[in-house]
Amino acid sequence: MQLIDGATAIAGDLPRSACMTVTVPAQAGESLDSGVHRLSSLQRTAREHLEALDGITELVLTVGGDAGVATTAALAAVGAARGEPDPGIVVVWFSAHAALHDPAGSPSGAYDTMAARALVDSVVPRPAEHGMSADRLILAGVRAVHPAEQEVIDRLQIAVITADELTPASLVAAVAARAATGVFVHVDLDVLDPSALAGLSDPEPFGPDPAALMACIAAVREMVPLRGGAITEFSPSSPADAIDDLGVILRLVGALT
Repeated sequence: MQLIDGATAIAGDLPRSACMTVTVPAQAGESLDSGVHRLSSLQRTAREHLEALDGITELVLTVGGDAGVATTAALAAVGAARGEPDPGIVVVWFSAHAALHDPAGSPSGAYDTMAARALVDSVVPRPAEHGMSADRLILAGVRAVHPAEQEVIDRLQIAVITADELTPASLVAAVAARAATGVFVHVDLDVLDPSALAGLSDPEPFGPDPAALMACIAAVREMVPLRGGAITEFSPSSPADAIDDLGVILRLVGALT
């Protein structure tokens, strides 16, 4: 429930008229022999998410929930939900974790451990027929990579900018190298150093601070148009913790809208 509480807390500080809610099924759901926990519920939520996005021409920021909602939002933003994706759009995926597991190798079976992999590899169930080319994905701020995920990075030649390497200049260079005409930006809040945010379910030390992260986002936005964004994985342990963290999160909302 903490992820639901986190998304609700963020929405509570945004203009109600600007928000649209996609209801997540209360039922646990079935794996459908996929190796992905709750896949049936995830698929239903993704369908409703895509329906909510359909026809919207304005910039949309998706707020989760776990990183799986960013997969749906990114695929919609690049056009994969309507057919062949736009090869000019690059996805910048800020996260401490690579999220490149597959159903057979995921340590938990949770979709958020596979959410970035789903964008580029059909081995992970995804809410669109088409994925995107692996060279359109940039993992940024990563500092927790399983050996199996490193094999995927090497095999698919996915761009990785580690937390130590992350600067506005390094990110702009990676986007420029792909001749991007637009960018989708996902911020899994665990990309931040835990000292900046209390409401993290899987924190990793030695991440960027909020100012550094927002400088990276601003630099990319100055370079190419923003085609959409997502903020995920806010997991406050109490309403008081949510209040303490909302200042940082709302600044990120501003950076992505």
